[in-house]
Amino acid sequence: MSGRTVALPRGRTVEVAEAGEGPAVVYLHGIADIHGASFGWLPFHQALAERFAVIAPAHPGCAESSEDEALETVDDLVFHYLELFDALGIGTLRLAGSCIGGWIAAEIAVRHPERVERLALIGPTGLFVPGAPIADVFWETHPADGVSFAGLRALLFGDGESEIARDMFPDLRGDIDREVLRYKLFRFASRIGFSPPYLHDRRLAGRLPRYRSPALVIQGADDRLVPRRHGEVYAEGFGDARPEIVQGAGHSAFAEKPDAVAGLVADFLDG
Repeated sequence: MSGRTVALPRGRTVEVAEAGEGPAVVYLHGIADIHGASFGWLPFHQALAERFAVIAPAHPGCAESSEDEALETVDDLVFHYLELFDALGIGTLRLAGSCIGGWIAAEIAVRHPERVERLALIGPTGLFVPGAPIADVFWETHPADGVSFAGLRALLFGDGESEIARDMFPDLRGDIDREVLRYKLFRFASRIGFSPPYLHDRRLAGRLPRYRSPALVIQGADDRLVPRRHGEVYAEGFGDARPEIVQGAGHSAFAEKPDAVAGLVADFLDG
């Protein structure tokens, strides 16, 4: 993995991780992800980089990206990424995202459908679906009895006691650098999504038909953070979308079933 710092207007900077060769794919990260709970690529990203040049920016205030004090809404975040794409010299693009990154990717696609050739979403948040709220992940960032993150792991993984779940979100206090990495991610998430029922934009569902290029919507069969109905609404809303359910995985399907999810995403992005 290589990395670089990209300068944006108003003195902002973005940490961008890059790997692989081939057609470029911009990947926007989620919670149990690079820049969120891991300093390096996970097996999913490595598999994707075997076929593409993967470009993974850290969201504002995450990892080594600078804070953006003007960031208040998801609209501000869309403009942030448009400025980043311009700085990277990217016109049209293949765009993928997981969790919060999937939400951001969808917001970009519906506002500027002409720039997104193909869109792959993995466990995307972002929708308000009556009767099917996204779970309160912010509550679970507070350890039960001051020591246990079992509740958080249960939301983010199909098996909250799996090796990868406990590695990313261990009980008690972990390595300080990893603690800070996770803190930055949740702080960022709260800036755009701390409005019950959390991590949503009430206007997004009605805007989905604006994006009519091919889309792929992947969900883990055992996702406890984002209800199954959200993936269905995404797929129904886009003009040309295919839903996929990954068995044996929860919200972080790309981390739990990396080969299966990377295969789905890579084949789709290849067209």
